[in-house]
Amino acid sequence: MSILVPLLIIIVTVLAMEMVAWSSHKYIMHGWGWAWHRDHHEPHDNLLEKNDLYGVVGAVMSISCFMWGSPVVVGEWAWIPATYIGIGILIYGIIYTLIHDGLVHQRYFRWVPKKGYAKRLVQSHKLHHATIGKEGGVSFGFLFARDPAKLKAELKKQREAGIAVVRESVGA
Repeated sequence: MSILVPLLIIIVTVLAMEMVAWSSHKYIMHGWGWAWHRDHHEPHDNLLEKNDLYGVVGAVMSISCFMWGSPVVVGEWAWIPATYIGIGILIYGIIYTLIHDGLVHQRYFRWVPKKGYAKRLVQSHKLHHATIGKEGGVSFGFLFARDPAKLKAELKKQREAGIAVVRESVGA
């Protein structure tokens, strides 16, 4: 098998994980899974959050793909595509952990980006945290950060429509 096919599977999986993250964040974490996600939206001094259990779910998905796609004998040792899907999920999890937990929430290191895409990522995620409770909200994805000005306008509309309670410090 050419190296291009595994690389393509990995890249497509990383991108697909953004769609999985967006939909599970919007409909599960801010829906019936709010009990695990709530502490992520509330101030606390704990090292870990119940929300970290969602990372365990992602790890189980990745490990399951590795188990399903581990080397099998087919004339010679070969990996089936599930292995590369598992690698893609793992890479997305690493990106998420370093950027979301590390950069945005500063759980591992302290650096505030002053410009560029990193600043936009931080701003859009901070705007996600601008609502109180699980209702309403913006920016449920992670890798593709929308324009913060548009997110603020959307929050303002949600507040005016009574869909979301927006923290005053956001200025929406």
